[in-house]
Amino acid sequence: MLKVAFLGLGSIGRPMARRIKEAGFPLAVWNRTPDHVATFAKDLGVQLSKTPGDAIKDTDIVAICLSTSADVEQVLDAGVIGSIKAGAVVLDLTSGDPATSKRIAAKVAAKKVGFIDAPVSGGVKGAEAGTLTVMCGGDAKDLERAKPVIAAFGQKVVHCGPVGAGDAVKAMNQALLALTIWGTGEALVALSKLGVSPSVALEVINASSGRSNASMNLFPERVLTRAFPRTFRLALMDKDARIAAQIARDERVPAPLTQLVADLCTLARRELGEDADHVEAVRVIERWAGQDIR
Repeated sequence: MLKVAFLGLGSIGRPMARRIKEAGFPLAVWNRTPDHVATFAKDLGVQLSKTPGDAIKDTDIVAICLSTSADVEQVLDAGVIGSIKAGAVVLDLTSGDPATSKRIAAKVAAKKVGFIDAPVSGGVKGAEAGTLTVMCGGDAKDLERAKPVIAAFGQKVVHCGPVGAGDAVKAMNQALLALTIWGTGEALVALSKLGVSPSVALEVINASSGRSNASMNLFPERVLTRAFPRTFRLALMDKDARIAAQIARDERVPAPLTQLVADLCTLARRELGEDADHVEAVRVIERWAGQDIR
């Protein structure tokens, strides 16, 4: 049985770690703020390591789920890479950027350690249910070694290409998510000002060509109800959209919509704060228009 270390127990990291443990893998965990996860580790019956170096001792898979690739690189550079045993695989579940992932992969390869960038889609609910989509970049042999662990929380595992490909696909997916949230918000605010019921408008849109996950799920469940549950931070969508815009620039692809939505996410983040949910970006459109979607 593969021994696993899980570094980073945020809102989505905790349920992924739980599913790995429940699948029977020996597990050690570490978090930058140990007090926040002490109860979780105790309830799960796993070792909460004092340092990432302690957690990874003799492990076969080093799973990491942090906010940014820069965070991952910082943790690994702090004396961790040298402690990972040869033949192990670093499974980076962070929604990161391809350039940094490639740099990390080169560093661990020098120690005969594999690297897979494996950002996920499906949110906390998907992690809890084990139904995440996992976008993987890296060597096929490394992916095969890590797959039994990924299967604990991922229902659809896609090998997207070499190192960085998983990060790139995830970033572009998030930019599309931001575009559909913003576009649907503009449409419903305008229709609400015109006197059209947003629920009626969505009934038509969702039976027509303008439908999306935003119109079919996010707006009915979160905006029309005014619930706005905080499941995925706007700050993280902003980060992902900016990665997508940078990829387009690096590849010399004209991407005015991607750049615009990245800028709009940054604007909304500044206006709403670091704790706002991604769907709350709609509130900015409502404020500008003086009209809620009701």
